[in-house]
Amino acid sequence: QVQLVESGGGLVQPGGSLRLSCEASGSIFSIVFMGWYRQTPGKQRELVARISSGGSTNYGDYVKGRFTISRDNGKNTVYLQMSSLKPEDTAVYYCNAVTGPIAVNVWGQGTQVTVSS
Repeated sequence: QVQLVESGGGLVQPGGSLRLSCEASGSIFSIVFMGWYRQTPGKQRELVARISSGGSTNYGDYVKGRFTISRDNGKNTVYLQMSSLKPEDTAVYYCNAVTGPIAVNVWGQGTQVTVSS
């Protein structure tokens, strides 16, 4: 099994930056994708960004050009660098891993990001 631990959320002013981290442990060899989703009350969880084991990335349309996902394989950690933050980016951000061979979603506990002046 895979376990995910997130860190780095908090309060930031509009236009500011924040970096989220997600460290994976356990059966990390089985991870196919790692990424970040976010959720606000009353809405479905939505993709922010994800990165494959081969390094390919995907981003939600609303974060392209502002957020960057990266990974450090030596630390089993994925990062989400968020810049030019907007109030509408306020949400709980969840780290996600998809493990193979049968796609299983694993979720972190979530970290709150609040963009407000």
